[in-house]
Amino acid sequence: MKRKNSYVLDKNDNEAIQLFSELGMPKNLAKTLLYVSEVKECHTKDIERGADLRQPEVSVAMRELGRRGWVTKRNVKKKGKGRPIYSYRFVKDLSKIWKDFEQEKLQEIENVKKDLSKLKNIVVSGKIGG
Repeated sequence: MKRKNSYVLDKNDNEAIQLFSELGMPKNLAKTLLYVSEVKECHTKDIERGADLRQPEVSVAMRELGRRGWVTKRNVKKKGKGRPIYSYRFVKDLSKIWKDFEQEKLQEIENVKKDLSKLKNIVVSGKIGG
């Protein structure tokens, strides 16, 4: 029996996953993102094994990565009937994805600053509670 080499997330990956999670990215999305970034092309089963996720978790994460335009999906022809098999690959490299994520977080910070400023003006002006 041939054994296919597969990538498995390691200690450094787990640290990055934790940091992504602390910055607001769902852990399963971060795991999937890092796994797919390490392989040229992969199937759902590869991600399940390598990122230690269940099939529904991988499906949700891949749908989000696709929605963001970070991965592409193609249907793999197979013999017989049954569920379709998809192959996934990155459209952008991880450094560009990081830039997208960074910009998203910086925009969130700016929005919080604006909201705090508006709230301060309302409270200081005595429009509420006074």
